[in-house]
Amino acid sequence: MIRLHQVKLTLDEPISLLKEKCARQLHIPVTDILTCRIYKESIDARKGKICFSYIVDVAVRNEQKCLRKSGVEKTREEAYINPICGTLDGPGEIIVAGFGPAGMFAALLLAQMGYQPLVLERGEEMASRVKKTTVFWECGQLDPECNVQFGEGGAGTFSDGKLTARSKDPRVRKVLEEFVHFGAPKEILYEALPHIGTDRLRDVVVSLRKEIIKLGGTIAFGEPLLDLRKDQDKITHIKTKRGWIPCKALILATGHSARDIFTLMNTQGIAMEQKGFAVGVRVEHPQAWVNRTQYKDAYPHPRLKPATYRLTHTTKDCRGVYTFCMCPGGSVIVGSSQAGGLVVNGMSEYARDGVNANSAILVQVRPEDVGTQLLDGIRFQQELEEKAFLAGGFSYQAPVQRMEDYIAHRASTQLGTVIPSVRPGYTLCDLHPLFPDFVNQALEEGLLAFDHKMSGFLMNDAILTGVETRSSSPLRILRDSKSLASSQYDNFYPCGEGAGYAGGIVSAAIDGLRCAEMIIHRFQKPS
Repeated sequence: MIRLHQVKLTLDEPISLLKEKCARQLHIPVTDILTCRIYKESIDARKGKICFSYIVDVAVRNEQKCLRKSGVEKTREEAYINPICGTLDGPGEIIVAGFGPAGMFAALLLAQMGYQPLVLERGEEMASRVKKTTVFWECGQLDPECNVQFGEGGAGTFSDGKLTARSKDPRVRKVLEEFVHFGAPKEILYEALPHIGTDRLRDVVVSLRKEIIKLGGTIAFGEPLLDLRKDQDKITHIKTKRGWIPCKALILATGHSARDIFTLMNTQGIAMEQKGFAVGVRVEHPQAWVNRTQYKDAYPHPRLKPATYRLTHTTKDCRGVYTFCMCPGGSVIVGSSQAGGLVVNGMSEYARDGVNANSAILVQVRPEDVGTQLLDGIRFQQELEEKAFLAGGFSYQAPVQRMEDYIAHRASTQLGTVIPSVRPGYTLCDLHPLFPDFVNQALEEGLLAFDHKMSGFLMNDAILTGVETRSSSPLRILRDSKSLASSQYDNFYPCGEGAGYAGGIVSAAIDGLRCAEMIIHRFQKPS
C-alpha cells in the first residue's frame, strides 16, 4: 500500500471524489486503484481559500511504479503488537489504582492478555457518578469521593473527549481503535482533531469496563487506595476499605487531583520531585465569532464543523501563556473535588452545538514560584481554589469577569451579550485578587498578544471564569525510564497524568499501555 499526501477536496466536492483525485495525483487510471482509505483529514486554510486536505493510503496495481513519483511513500505499518508474556511468578494481585484513561487502558491490556487485574476506583460507576455530579451542579452538594474528578472514566469523562496526540507511538492507533470498538465514532481514526464528546464518551467507558470484567478482571468502585506496605524493593500489600490485599504489581494511575495520594506517597518516602504546571482561567467567546474568524468567507458552510483555535505567547519575562483544552460549542463546568475549593474546566458534547466556545488560558508556574517544599505546588493550587470559592460567595458559583474589565482592572458589575455557560452558576467580580502578581501580569500580556494573533479576541463581551488549576500535576513520582517501575520498588509503576507522565486522554492511555506491557513482560499469566 502507498501513502499520498495533500490530496485536496474543495468544500463543495463530495468525499466520493477522493479516489479520482488520488488517481489524478498518481497519473494513473481510476481502475488501477484497488482500495482507498483516509489516513488523516485536516482543514487547509493557508492560501486564504479553505479546503480539505487528506493523507490517503491507496492500494494500486503497479505499486513500485507509483512509489517513484514525488509525494508518494510506502505506507508505514502501525499495527500494535501484543507484548510477550514473562515467566516470573509471585504472590498477590496485579492491581491498577484508578480508572481514568491510564488505568482503563492498563487494565484493558492486562485483561486482554489474560492477567485478570484488580482495578480500584475511589469514585463510583458511571450512572451513579453522573447523578451525583448533576446534583452538585444543581444544588451545590459535593461528594469529595465521587465528582467531576473522581469516578469511572476519570476527569476526562466530563470533558470534550479530545483525542489529540502529537506522538508517533503506534499505541496511539491502538487507543483510537479500542475507542471505536467500544462505540466511539469511526472518524476519530483519521480526523486531525478527533474528539468523542462527553455524552458519547460515557457509554464508551462503560462498554470498556464491561469488557475488562468479561475477560476476568475485577473493578471495585468506592475503593480508594489508603496505604502501602513495603519490604525492601517491593510493594507487598496495599490497603483499601476491605483491608490489606497482597500485591504482585501496582500501577498507580490515580490522576492529578488525588492530592491525598501525593501525601501518602510523601509519608511513605516514595521518591518524587516538583515539576512545572500551569494555572489560569477559562475564556468564553460566541462560537459564531470563532467560526467567522477562522473560516472567514467559507463560514457557514455546512461541511465545516465548529472551529477551534490554539494560541501561545512568551512574555517579556520568558513565561509561557497558552490556550489549552479548547471546547467549541461547549460549556464551562465547576469541577471541584475538595470542599471549600472551586476549580473550573471545559466540556463539550459530541455535537459541539452550544452557543459559546471556551478554552483555558494558562500561565506557566515554575517550582521556584511556589516554594521549595515538595508539596508546595499542591498548596499553591489549593490556595487559588479556596480564593475562588470565597469570591463566589462561599459557594460553588464560579467567579467571572468580562475580559475588558479584567484588562482595565475593574470589577465587573454587569454582563454584555456573552452569557457565562458555567454550571452551577456564576458571581460577577474582579479576578485579580485570586492570583499572584506574576500570573496576572502574564495573563494580561498574553491576552493582548492573542488579540494581535486572532483579531477580536479581546472583544468587550468575552468572559473570563476562574480558576483553572488542574491542567497538570505539580509533582512527578520518579520511575526508571526503561522499566517504568519506581526508582525504589520494582513492582510499583507510577503512571499517567497524576504521576507526571502524561497530559491528556491519549497520552495517559498510552502510558497505561506501556506500564501494563512492562508487567506482562515480567510476569506469567495466572493459572
